[in-house]
Amino acid sequence: MTQLTIAAIQHKCFSTPQQTTNHLQKTIANSAKAGAKLIVLQELHNTPYFCQQETVDAFDLAESIPGPSTDFLSAMAKEHQCVIVGSLFEKRAVGLYHNTAVVLDCDGTLAGRYRKMHIPDDPGFYEKFYFTPGDVTEDEFNGFKPIQTRIGKIGVLVCWDQWFPEAARLMALAGADILVYPTAIGWDPQDSKEEKHRQLDAWTTIQRSHAIANSLPLVSCNRTGFEVDSQDIKQKSAPKNKHATGIQFWGNSFICGQQGEILTQSSVNSEEAIITKVDLKKTEETRRIWPYFRDRRVDAYQNLSKRFIDSASKKD
Repeated sequence: MTQLTIAAIQHKCFSTPQQTTNHLQKTIANSAKAGAKLIVLQELHNTPYFCQQETVDAFDLAESIPGPSTDFLSAMAKEHQCVIVGSLFEKRAVGLYHNTAVVLDCDGTLAGRYRKMHIPDDPGFYEKFYFTPGDVTEDEFNGFKPIQTRIGKIGVLVCWDQWFPEAARLMALAGADILVYPTAIGWDPQDSKEEKHRQLDAWTTIQRSHAIANSLPLVSCNRTGFEVDSQDIKQKSAPKNKHATGIQFWGNSFICGQQGEILTQSSVNSEEAIITKVDLKKTEETRRIWPYFRDRRVDAYQNLSKRFIDSASKKD
């Protein structure tokens, strides 16, 4: 398969899990009807973005894999003969949780999972409280292994991973045919208009750079809508004119080609499935013209494995 039709489903947080299921069921069906063979969902699509606060009650949202969500996505993938990338709060064991992407193949089988490797801990994004990073495996992939499906090898990474060129490069070196990022990112409402523009531009640029540096198509599927900080919900005595704090998820899900060209992109507030075709054959064509892999100085990159390059000698 060289021509691949891809859909990325961007939506707001719904009030109940059943509303989410109903929406995804309908939108997945419509995307498949439009020809999509790869359908990507946003990060933690089943739940609110609970990481705005640290609360032990949120662990009740986690589920096993396989479990109810993978059963649902499996049925959808099998019915519509497509590959679906979902994003779940995984309960691996008692007291052990991951932010996990799952890939369901065209026949409904669980082709694989990827546990988020880079875990943020920033104001409003307190993920280290909830998620253990993915394991560094003992094979040659070290946790960055593309998932084989009937449509090709999917290099799945999750949100904060998208800021690290090393992760995209490792997926590409392991043979990924496409890079996929389920995402949940947005603005602090108190940010200035100029700062919001800088953040969105940086987010788009860094991911396009991964596509360019690895000559791979890329899918980034973000949330949309404003999600109130749970602390505001609990503080029922707060004045009515109090500005609610939370995250304005900035949407702008996009799919780009091997040279970073934007093929389709949603807006900030739209709830939609963006759909486009990518030509997987262009990866080889592009790498012949722009041979980054040929010219990598692998003999000179040892310091990339260091936390920081401190002074080599005290004599300096």
